[in-house]
Amino acid sequence: MNIKLDENLGLRGAQRFRAAGHDVATVPDQGLCSASDRQLIAVCQKEKRCLVSLDLDFANPLRFNPSEYAGIAVLRVPPKSATEVLFHLVDTLIAELKTQPVQGQMWIVEPGRIRVHQVERKQEP
Repeated sequence: MNIKLDENLGLRGAQRFRAAGHDVATVPDQGLCSASDRQLIAVCQKEKRCLVSLDLDFANPLRFNPSEYAGIAVLRVPPKSATEVLFHLVDTLIAELKTQPVQGQMWIVEPGRIRVHQVERKQEP
C-alpha cells in the first residue's frame, strides 16, 4: 500500500511501515512540513496515498470526506504516553492493513481498537 507519513511520525515509524512492505513517502522528505492540512491531503489524493498522522484535525470526516481519498488513518496517542504506545498503534495499523483496505475510509487507531468512518459519496442527480 502507498502510505504518506505526516511529519509527526518520524524515521522509526517509516521504518516499521517499510519493513511491512509498504511504499512510504514522508512529509519531511517531500518538503511539505509547512503545508496546510488541505495542501497535504490534496498531495495524498494526487499520489493515491493513505495519510497516516497524529494530527486530530484529520479525524473529522465532515472536513475530510474519507470517500475522496486513498484512506486516512489517525493515531490517537493518550496524553503522556511512552513512545512504545505510539509504536504499538503503528503496529496495530500495519496488522489491520493486512486484513482490509483503508481506501475510502477514515480509521481512528486507539489503544485496543480501530474506529472506522466511511462517508458515502454524494450521488449526482
